[in-house]
Amino acid sequence: MARKTHRPAGSDPGALPPEKGPAGPPGRLLRLGGPAVAATGLTATVALYMALVAFGNITDFGTNQQFVRHVLSMDTTFRDPDLMWRAIESPALQNAAYVAVIVWEALAALVLLAATLLWIAGLRGAAYHRARAASTVGLVMVLLLFGMGFLAIGGEWFAMWQSSDWNGLDAAARNVALAGFALLVVHLPAEPPVRVRSRRPR
Repeated sequence: MARKTHRPAGSDPGALPPEKGPAGPPGRLLRLGGPAVAATGLTATVALYMALVAFGNITDFGTNQQFVRHVLSMDTTFRDPDLMWRAIESPALQNAAYVAVIVWEALAALVLLAATLLWIAGLRGAAYHRARAASTVGLVMVLLLFGMGFLAIGGEWFAMWQSSDWNGLDAAARNVALAGFALLVVHLPAEPPVRVRSRRPR
C-alpha cells in the first residue's frame, strides 16, 4: 500500500511562494527608481527654476522690464499696420503686466515648493494624493504662464515671432516642455507595491 505523504494543514502544493515586499535595504533602493521619487525630483526642479526666475526678475528688474516693453509695444516687429493696433504703448500698463508676471512666477514657485515637501512626506507613508494635487496646480500655473502667456499671447497676438531682438519663444517652449513632462510623471501611478500571499484551500 502506498504511503500518503503528510503535509502540514493549510498547505497547497500548487501555490506559488509569496513575493516579498520592498523591505530592507534592497527594497528601499528599488523604491528610489519609482514614479513617486521621479515626481518629487521633477517637482523640486521646476520649483527651484521658478523661484530663481522670480528672484532674478525682482533683483534685476530692469532687464526683463525692457523685454516686456518691447514685446507689448511691438516696436521690433515688421510693424504691419494690420497688426500694430494691438500694441500696448502705455508704460503704466507695460509695468503692470510685468509685475503680474513676477507675482505669478513667485506664486507658482511657492506652490511647487509646498508640493515638493508634500511629496517628501508622502514618500514615507506612500500617500501621494495631496502632493499630486499641489504639483498639478503649480505645474498648470507654469503652463499657463509660458504656454498661454508667452507662446500664445506674446508670440501670436503681439507678434513676438517677428522680432529677432526680443524673442522669448524658444525659452518659453522649453519651459512648457519641462512642465508638461513633469505633469505627466506626477500623474503616473505611484501606489505602494502589494504583497502577494500563497493561496490556501478553503
